[in-house]
Parts: sequence; structure tokens; C-alpha cells
Amino acid sequence: MPDDRRAAVLGSPIAHSLSPVLHRAAYAKLGLTGWRYDRYEVDEAGLPAFLQGLDRTWAGLSLTMPLKRAIIPLLDEISETAASVEAVNTVLFTEEGRRVGENTDIPGMIAAMRERGVERVERAAVLGAGATASSALAALARIQVGEVTAYVRGAARATEMRQWGERLGVRVRIADWADAAEAMSAPLVFATTPAGSTDALAAAVPERPGALFDVLYDPWPTALAAAWSARGGAVVGGLDLLVHQAVLQVERMTGGAAPLAAMREAGEAALAARQRPTAP
Repeated sequence: MPDDRRAAVLGSPIAHSLSPVLHRAAYAKLGLTGWRYDRYEVDEAGLPAFLQGLDRTWAGLSLTMPLKRAIIPLLDEISETAASVEAVNTVLFTEEGRRVGENTDIPGMIAAMRERGVERVERAAVLGAGATASSALAALARIQVGEVTAYVRGAARATEMRQWGERLGVRVRIADWADAAEAMSAPLVFATTPAGSTDALAAAVPERPGALFDVLYDPWPTALAAAWSARGGAVVGGLDLLVHQAVLQVERMTGGAAPLAAMREAGEAALAARQRPTAP
């Protein structure tokens, strides 16, 4: 593997990102002492100039919001997976200087579900309708899900989810967010909404829940995830997703086999440190 290479995560806001913790843990385990991984506050307006300033020492980039779609016109090519949801979370720089966009969120979701024994479901519910919800639909399409009910707010979001379902080959039924408590009975529930949005649904968790995939990781557990676990249901969390998608990024950027256990341990330690109460 080459020495003295660089990578980073870009986004706005970015200070909260755990990506540096995960990637640096991987570099340490792989013995990549010359590799660096940093974070940069970059918005859509500043993205072109940032890319222009990179030299041949750069191996790749991780992207978070609001850059996953803004990056696409600036790339030389994107993978089929990234194109399927019009979202790139990984950029690889080839030896020829080409910029290649990938999406490790979708295979990361699949890997995280399989780790918890979720291989195939007859039906699923998706809470929310943003970019993460479209990735959830793409992941569900790949595990041969039956019908998906999307609980959304507003006609525009409903139309968007229907269109994503048609594009990804998933049967999507639209339901109003006011009825989201009904989603709790699905064999698999995907929660893709911001922190606090699903707290009120914790009381609706059934006696014998199926599986919950809550994409949040800070704060953790969410009220919904805590209630789900208390009733014995399988829970896939945002840290699971973050680690699995980062594993794929490390492997594509370095060419080495990413150390999943070491990366997860580093992520859990960093989260625990954040949530530890500070002395008065």
C-alpha cells in the first residue's frame, strides 16, 4: 500500500462526525502510519474550490450532507449504486486523476441488517422521506422486501417516495405521518427522521416487535430504540450503519481488509465519551 496518503470527510456541519475516529482506527490496525484522515467544513458553494485544491496524495473523500448530490456534476463517473439514488457518499481518486463517486451507505445498510439476522422481510415501514429514506428503499430492494409503507408529511414527500419506489422496483404505499404508530407492527421498521421525531412512537412498540433500523447514533439510544430493545426486538443503530459504510470506504481507499471490530470499538468509545456527563 502507498505511504503518505490523505483522506477526509466533508460536510456542513461536520464537527460531530465520527468518521475520523473510525478511519484512523482502521489505519492504526492496518499499519498505515503515513495515512491521514481529517474533517473539513465544506458547503455546496465551497465544494468545487476544495476539489481543485487537492493533489495526488489524496486517496479519497467521505461526504455527508449537504454534499451527497452536489458532488455528482463534479465527478468523472459514478457507480450504478450511487446513480440509483442520485447520492454519492464516497469519492475515490484514481492514479489517472479521475474522480469516481460511490455509495457505501446502501451496502452498509444491508451489511448492518444481515449482522442482526435481517435477510428478507415480507413487508417494511419507512419513517420519513428524505435522502436516507431513498437509500433505505434501495437497501430493501436488495433484500427482496415485499410492500413498503412510507409514513410521510405532505403531498410533495409522498410523490417523491412513490417515484423512488418506481425507480428502485419497490412497491411503496404512502401513509400519513399522523398514523405512524401503525408502522410499529411491521416486521422491519426503518426510522430515517431527525432526532426527537420518533420519540412519541416509543409507547406504540408492540409486545413482540420485529426489527428496528434507527439511523441515528447520537444521542443513543433514541427513545424508540430503547423501547424496542426493552421488548426484545432486534435493533440496528446508526453506529452500525456508520461503521459498515466506513469499512467499505477504507477498503476502497486503501486496498486493505478493514478491521470491523476495531472500528466499531473506536466508534463506541467515542460515543460513550460524548455522552459522559461533564463535571460541574
